Amino acid sequence: MSELRVVVRLLLAFCLVAAVNAQSSESPAVQVTSPDGQITLLLFEASGTANSGAAGSGAPTAGDLRYAVDFHGKRMIGESRLGLSLEGRPALGPGMRMTGSQTEAVDRTYSIPVGKTSTVRNHYNGVRAEFADPQGRKLEIEARAFDSGVAFRYFIPRQPSFGQDVNVTQDLSQFIYVKDAVTYPLIVDGFQSAYEDEYQLRMVSGLHPDWLIALPYLANEPGIGWVAITEADIDNYAGMYLRKDGGHSAFSVTAQLAPRVDNSGVAVETAAPFHSPWRVLMIADEPAKLIESNMILNLNPPSTIADTSWIKAGKSSWDWWSGDAAPSVKFKTGMNTLTMEHYIDFASRSGFRYMLIDAGWAVESPEAKPGDNSAMADITRVNPAIDMPELLRYAKQRHVKLWLWSHWTSVNKYMDQAFPLFEKWGIAGVKIDFMNRDDQWMVNWYRQVVENAAAHHLMIDFHGAFKPDGLRRTWPNLMTREGVMGKEYLKWSARTTPAHNATLPFTRMLAGPMDYTPGAFGNSNLKNFVARNYEPMSLDTRAQELALYVIFESPLQMVSDYPEHYERQPGFGFIKRVPTTWDAVHAIGGVPMQWISLARRSGDDWYVGSITNWSARDIDVPLSFLGDGKYQAEIYEDAPDAGEEATHVSISHQAVDRTTVLHVHMVSGGGNAMWIHPADGE
Repeated sequence: MSELRVVVRLLLAFCLVAAVNAQSSESPAVQVTSPDGQITLLLFEASGTANSGAAGSGAPTAGDLRYAVDFHGKRMIGESRLGLSLEGRPALGPGMRMTGSQTEAVDRTYSIPVGKTSTVRNHYNGVRAEFADPQGRKLEIEARAFDSGVAFRYFIPRQPSFGQDVNVTQDLSQFIYVKDAVTYPLIVDGFQSAYEDEYQLRMVSGLHPDWLIALPYLANEPGIGWVAITEADIDNYAGMYLRKDGGHSAFSVTAQLAPRVDNSGVAVETAAPFHSPWRVLMIADEPAKLIESNMILNLNPPSTIADTSWIKAGKSSWDWWSGDAAPSVKFKTGMNTLTMEHYIDFASRSGFRYMLIDAGWAVESPEAKPGDNSAMADITRVNPAIDMPELLRYAKQRHVKLWLWSHWTSVNKYMDQAFPLFEKWGIAGVKIDFMNRDDQWMVNWYRQVVENAAAHHLMIDFHGAFKPDGLRRTWPNLMTREGVMGKEYLKWSARTTPAHNATLPFTRMLAGPMDYTPGAFGNSNLKNFVARNYEPMSLDTRAQELALYVIFESPLQMVSDYPEHYERQPGFGFIKRVPTTWDAVHAIGGVPMQWISLARRSGDDWYVGSITNWSARDIDVPLSFLGDGKYQAEIYEDAPDAGEEATHVSISHQAVDRTTVLHVHMVSGGGNAMWIHPADGE
């Protein structure tokens, strides 16, 4: 690991000398500005007569502790309330005055085993401001300003003014846009959610107060910039959502914490000292630039795993999505040894590192309903139809490692026995499903799982999951997670559309890797599409499906279709070649719900993915991100008739360099994928 570290503690006056902002009602108590000087977070201490028990919503009132955010010298987030509501005590925030502050400037670089960049620069200016109310109760707010956004969190120190045990009922944080912002909410039906739905297009003024909005929440304030709200480092806390404020501002949303399952009136049961997760605002001039940010990782503690050599990115064959298709095979397909060996053979021939065995490999638990392989199972015992020793031998001989699926209740019950057993077997990782919660208990359970898994050299893929929060920096064996409406929905619906695909990079993917499970080769346009479990289809062209391997970040990437569907098919060579972990990412451009073009680098090679929604589209892709010298581009594009025959893809080669601008035409639901490599390395 190479590390450049500059940590400078500055005098209090450093952050008190700011001039009065013309858009503020008063001078800020403290402020912090990004290293490039373009983003500023301002904290305003409470003033006027406060209601010490205030925990309501609406526009900030006298006595509130507030913050605001400026971008390029313009107000982006207006003065918005801060604070925490506590059970049986007045809220922390109202009526508080600043008693001191401390600043820092950090610039350090670290490496990670897998991710969208192999090294990460953690560069920010920070401040920790201390506040107290007339009763002597204390609250600290820590804020950091990066070139790609700002973040703040609450810290409650141990203090004699109230007991050590603290129950948080609600986060009072507001986010008030200064304009009627164009937003892209994911509206969920409650706090127990798998985050599996379409994103909508709504003005913030048009949000309904009863809608619960999952994070990340993207907004565009015309003439100001783009901002995405999410959170990082959720530790012994509840997950955060947003809801339209019922107060005076039409442009305001406020935090909502997932309640505890065992005590719905409380979100967090804890003890002082403690801190909240970071409330994150990712900020950029253009939406695609948000994708380049590593803020979420940087806001998490570093890993203490000394040896990460066993944590390896890779592609995986998978037995579930295809629905046991391919009538040409000469054996009975299903959850049996021969079928699993068939997928292992496919992974080996294709150069894939992994094969994932889905539900049904373990013995049903007495607590499960008969035939319900998706619920509780005894994951220490193997289904008699699966010869596990033979599969392990077979896979090892072919240089393929196995992943195993499990319902979370099975892991919860059998983890202490199963994880050591999986390590003995040589299993690579576990895909854990159906949690569908992010209350405090479940958040802590995620951490327990990845820590226990790391002790047994197991990687983890969380399905039925809440959005990422950067936990993978601390526990890099957490490879990916779902928390997205992915390819599986095409087995029973037509919901995973090209427009949905073109929205995910700007929304869900901002939080971290997502296991969307691409790789469908039964491509179709809308008029010919049929939702079916047997030989499922995909709603896009072949070229778009290839581009998803570049656009969607996931160090563990599925190749979801049946092996026979790839045989002698144009485009499969790109899937075999494309990496799943990267050295650099470069946003070319895009608009949510419409299109995106993204470039990623692995070594000296670049890969470019571009996709469009149901509108045919022409874009230019400048290759200025390339290094010096000559390159060769291998281009997979929509064939001229791909609008009608979605499986048709044209493959061409072209000499290029960093001055080249490639013209890309995409048909309705189409895409374009490129592999660009140094010409002398062909």
